[in-house]
Amino acid sequence: MTGPLDDLLVVSMEQAVSAPYATRQLADLGARVIKVERPDGGDFARHFDTHANGTGAHFAWANRNKESLTLDAKAPDGRRVLGELLARADVFVHNLAPGAAPRLGLDGATLRAARPRLVVCEISGYGTGGPYDDRKAYDLLIQAEGGLATITGSLEHPIKPGISVADIAAGMFGFSSVLSALLNRERTGQGCVLEVSMLDALADWMGYPLVVRRHGSAPDLASGMSHPAIAPYDAYRAADGRLVTVSVQNDREWVKLARSVLDRPDLADDPRYATNQARVAHRADLDELLGAVIGRLGSAEAVAALHAAGIGCALVNDLAEVADHPQLVTRDRWLTVPAPAGPVATPLSPPVSSAWRTPAGPVPALGEHTDAILRELGYDDASIHRLHDDGVV
Repeated sequence: MTGPLDDLLVVSMEQAVSAPYATRQLADLGARVIKVERPDGGDFARHFDTHANGTGAHFAWANRNKESLTLDAKAPDGRRVLGELLARADVFVHNLAPGAAPRLGLDGATLRAARPRLVVCEISGYGTGGPYDDRKAYDLLIQAEGGLATITGSLEHPIKPGISVADIAAGMFGFSSVLSALLNRERTGQGCVLEVSMLDALADWMGYPLVVRRHGSAPDLASGMSHPAIAPYDAYRAADGRLVTVSVQNDREWVKLARSVLDRPDLADDPRYATNQARVAHRADLDELLGAVIGRLGSAEAVAALHAAGIGCALVNDLAEVADHPQLVTRDRWLTVPAPAGPVATPLSPPVSSAWRTPAGPVPALGEHTDAILRELGYDDASIHRLHDDGVV
């Protein structure tokens, strides 16, 4: 069951999460991804921790199914090797520091002048054409600049979500944009240059509050597990101490909740609650009513009653419960692959295809494939030894 991208070569110069996550999606679809890393340590995410059975957890998650080539792209011989590799590539992805790509001759316009079919995806913090072009950007910085931390917390007490949301958003837009560009190349015969900004990606994901603010209003902000524009929508503590989340998305669901769970059919068409806007206005009263009912039930009993009534509900799980979640385990949604310090397990990406399976290729050791790739490019053993001796690889 070959993947849909099996005949594609992707070359990446990437660090941390955003670009590696984008190229891992391509690798999971069968593309050959050659990760070009600095000889003096490589992708710095390798060294964040050793939590994945001796391998950095971020690195293990974002770099399976890839090959690692160490290369000093600033050295003349290194630039020559990289040029020979890019001459064979279909896609080039990078998230180099601002200004680094043009200095190395790796900006999209320069590359495509010699390789019109090449798809170049440049992932940056702020994009180009604005006053922040030359700023260094990490996930924390973009979550701050993009306002996410203030709607998760507040301006006085910002709270960063527990995952790299800005990095992941940019990585997913990079991945989907490359796929679109490859489809367009099939039609036109031409590659293109794609620019993906972490700030742009996060701004798009911040749609609701930004659209409200752009149109002149100050959006209500969520508190805890609540939603500023939907009610009831929150987490309620059951008799056994577990939190049960409830989401009523429309008026039909409200009627079911009132009649079957609250046992208050008189509230089904009560004007205080009959519409979502009315329920939001009376959120505190609703939370008290629903909280009292759930508080008398065990969490499993509460979930069963809500589910039977056709109401969206879930338990608030800790990470151990998610890692062993029966839906993930039963559906075999973990992939174990080789890694430098021993096998690592990472979640599978969502698509379940009838035409291909995600390959269980390794997380590469630094420079693991350097010599093999050089031989593919036509270098003999003496030339490879010289490149090693000169510190180019």
